[in-house]
This record gives sequence, C-alpha cells and structure tokens, in this order.
Amino acid sequence: MTDQMPPLPPLVPHLVVRGASEAIEFYKKGLGATELMRMPAEDGKRLMHAHLIINGAVVFLMDDFPEYRGTTDHGDGKTIPPDELGGSSFLLHLEVPNCDEAVKRAVDAGAKVIVQPWDAFWGARYAEVRDPFGHGWSFGHPLATGCTA
Repeated sequence: MTDQMPPLPPLVPHLVVRGASEAIEFYKKGLGATELMRMPAEDGKRLMHAHLIINGAVVFLMDDFPEYRGTTDHGDGKTIPPDELGGSSFLLHLEVPNCDEAVKRAVDAGAKVIVQPWDAFWGARYAEVRDPFGHGWSFGHPLATGCTA
C-alpha cells in the first residue's frame, strides 16, 4: 500500500460485497490485483473503502452496510451486493494476454466458470467467470487474424 495515490481515471467500478477483506484476497490471488489502500469501518470488521489495481485498472471496493440503506445521507438504499440480489447486471471485462490462463487462475482461486473459453465470432478468445462474491468477470484476448505466408 502506498501513501501517494495515482490520479483517478474518468470511470472507476465501485463494487459492493459482503466480505470485502476476503474479496481483496480473492482479487489478489485470482485476478492479480494490487491493493493500494483500505479504510476500515468503525466496527473494525468491514471496510468502508478499498482501492485496488486490477489488470492496470482502478477498482474500488467496499463492504455492504445494510444499516445505512434508505437513509437520505447514504444513497437510495438500492446499492446491494450481488449475493443478496441473486445476480449482477454487469460483467467487468479484462483484456488479458491469455484468456485460458486467466480463467484457470480465477477458478483456482475460487471463481465459477459461466462461459468456457471459446473462439468468439468477433475475433477474440473469450470466457466469463463469477467470483465468490457474486460479480461477473469476462476475459479476452485477440485471436490471430490474417494469413501468414
């Protein structure tokens, strides 16, 4: 973890999970994440905020705080972790050097395969996994194109 934070990009996914500390460990092992910082909540168990780098991208992460749902100073109460929703409405895509190796690493760390690696019609090797906290991740790398002589 560093004291100096890099500038933020214009778009940062901010994931809500149950078990943020455990999720960070999964993301380190399964996705090669680097943890830049974490801010514990007052209860000393949950995390109010964590800042990760995954595959060169910034990702924020926090624990679910159901006791703050519906209070006007903490949003509209509809930011709920995927395990409570029974799914997620999005995938986070990682462009990787080797799709199959990325899937294996994630699965070895505890992810579940949603879509096995395949040579997709749009010219990529592509796959999807669901992490143990309910978020979906896709992996892809370009397939070789053109003819070789």
